[in-house]
Amino acid sequence: MISHPVIWAFRSSVRCWRHRAVLKVALEASDVGGWRWYSTPVRRGVSGMEEILARVVAPLPSYETRDKSPPPPESNSLEFMHFYGSLDKEDKLDFLTKLSQDFGVDHKSVSELAVKLLDTQLRELATILQVEDRLRYCLTPRYKQLLSHISRVEGGVKFLVDLRADVLEIISSKASESPPVRDLNGTLKSLLSEWFSVGLLRLERITWQSPCQILQKISQYEAVHPVRNWTDLKRRVGPYRRCYAFTHAAMPGEPLVVLHVALTEDISDNIQSIVREFATLESEEDVNKINSAIFYSISSTQAGLQGVELGNYLIKRVVRELQSEYPHMAQFSSLSPIPGFSSWLQGLLSQYRKEGRGSDLLSEHEWKEVEEATDSTSGTPAVDSLRKLIGTSEWMRSERLSSVLEPVLMRLCAWYLYGEKRRGYALNPVANFHLQNGATMWRLNWHADTSPRGVANSCGIMVNYRYFLNETSKNGALYLQNKVITASEQVLGLVSQFQKNSKL
Repeated sequence: MISHPVIWAFRSSVRCWRHRAVLKVALEASDVGGWRWYSTPVRRGVSGMEEILARVVAPLPSYETRDKSPPPPESNSLEFMHFYGSLDKEDKLDFLTKLSQDFGVDHKSVSELAVKLLDTQLRELATILQVEDRLRYCLTPRYKQLLSHISRVEGGVKFLVDLRADVLEIISSKASESPPVRDLNGTLKSLLSEWFSVGLLRLERITWQSPCQILQKISQYEAVHPVRNWTDLKRRVGPYRRCYAFTHAAMPGEPLVVLHVALTEDISDNIQSIVREFATLESEEDVNKINSAIFYSISSTQAGLQGVELGNYLIKRVVRELQSEYPHMAQFSSLSPIPGFSSWLQGLLSQYRKEGRGSDLLSEHEWKEVEEATDSTSGTPAVDSLRKLIGTSEWMRSERLSSVLEPVLMRLCAWYLYGEKRRGYALNPVANFHLQNGATMWRLNWHADTSPRGVANSCGIMVNYRYFLNETSKNGALYLQNKVITASEQVLGLVSQFQKNSKL
């Protein structure tokens, strides 16, 4: 039960809210010098937006008739989709802002029901539950009904996925700071999470015999290790390779998330042996040579499904699929890139240089090696030389420089993955993904990706996240609940070296 003083205070705040609302309505009714005090200048097309929204966004049925009201005509959904598709980027921002602000939750009705709920606290439970149900219904944004009906027309689900991608872009670019736009994003995410629940997804293995349209999209969506040509794609879906995708009945022919797997004898420590090895193109698989499954690329294809959990379920489904095909298979691991390591390292070197702490990052012997290899003097010049080396791939061509930098970069990378945090979780997004899935941060690999992209992003280092199937549930819970990263002795040893050298 809620105490009477709390109820009284809440009522007072609601009354104040009502007075402010009345004042705002009065001011909105009058123009000052042709401009409304609360609005931005009217842009071209705004009246058309208001007209179409008033026509296609039906009022929320009353609580009593919520299950009896006939659905709006399908033409409303089609008209909304067509109109939105005809807008340019700037007008889409205005349109979504107007939709979220003018056709969202009826805040006045919510406040009245909230007061009524407080009044019922001393009454029987059945009455309380009924008022709570009314309040729950009243909290439904008016536009939610339109979004639900759009999902039922042909192409509607794909339209809403793309619509959310636009909303996310607006939010990330800070083109709009409108709280209602963020609420629209939350509503869309909630709906899409229901429609794309794992039970409604279909697991498909992509082979060279798959429809050309699917193969083309698999190539187009590959974001981790770009597909160079059709021969490259044929190998990635051929012998000793597997490619799986989740699809949805409402988006036929559209892979939602794609996972590439290499079937190997042992856990791979470099990507070139996987994506550039042409010997496997026409060969038959030898079961005796398949002991490990290496997840070397996972790509989400739909920006609008960001935050809707698909990738982790895909890995779990693929593991079951592979175990069924190869019962003896015991090793499951990723071979993952480390995006952001090089840029983080540049920032760290700049910070230490500014603070005059450059000597803390490397041992005295290592700094001497860097100075000799780069023909620089100690102190700031040596730090600048190291920064310049990291910014180019030239050091990769020198065995001496590579040998000098290996211990330095390996322990710095281990700290970046293990020690750098965002809200207590791993800063690196790939690490965060696998750790949430319950994987172990198992091994850092030197010269694992010698492509220009690999060197630029992570100094050529890659990491294996190992999936010990009997430990993933426990590891995932430890990470999500207690922010504990499960790591191997190799990783922890490198972290310890970093802390010792950096005086942490």
